[in-house]
Amino acid sequence: MNSNKAIAFFSGFPDRRFTDEIAARLEKELPVRRCIVFITTCPVDYQQNDEDSAGMHGMFVEYGIGFERFCVVDARMDPADAQKWAREADCFFLMGGGVCAEQMQLMRDKGIYDIVRDGPGMVLGVSAGSMNMGKTTVDWTGDWEPLEPYEGLGFADITVISHFDYGDTGRLRFMKAVSMERPVCAMEDESAIFIRNGKVDIIGMIHKVENGNIGLFTEEDVRL
Repeated sequence: MNSNKAIAFFSGFPDRRFTDEIAARLEKELPVRRCIVFITTCPVDYQQNDEDSAGMHGMFVEYGIGFERFCVVDARMDPADAQKWAREADCFFLMGGGVCAEQMQLMRDKGIYDIVRDGPGMVLGVSAGSMNMGKTTVDWTGDWEPLEPYEGLGFADITVISHFDYGDTGRLRFMKAVSMERPVCAMEDESAIFIRNGKVDIIGMIHKVENGNIGLFTEEDVRL
């Protein structure tokens, strides 16, 4: 894996815009913005993928950091085209809104998994996308029990669960159940973890859930 690779984990942006602090960091990390490749979690929801990728690119445009070209990888795209786009990408954005495992399978089916993981392009992830970027991914269906853990992209030795909210009792129960097996990096919306050259920076509020107990997640909790 490319140890100099720039990475950013996001939970979510309910207002569909970056915070000023996150946008400023992205501008610094992405001086070259020729091409960004969005990768869906919903491979056959084509209309939604087009709308979501355009809207997410618009979040960059709002801050004057738009890209010259962008695309969304879903089931429509031929593997050769996906690989061409991936090799030219300055940035990958792993989208959310669907099933984590389907995004991982899509990258393998299109032959871009290794390019995303090992290539020079910065990797951003939001919600399910950020959950896939850790060493271990644990998803759920909305029921009480977590699904079987699987190996993520491994950009950091953490297990991310997004959208932390004390008022969301179902998700909180899920996080606590997962934490009995492994510590959970529980991200509130509008929070971020940036990693470059072994340096970790946290923006916003992130919690550490371990053995059912909730505390504060810090830069020292990120193992690379």
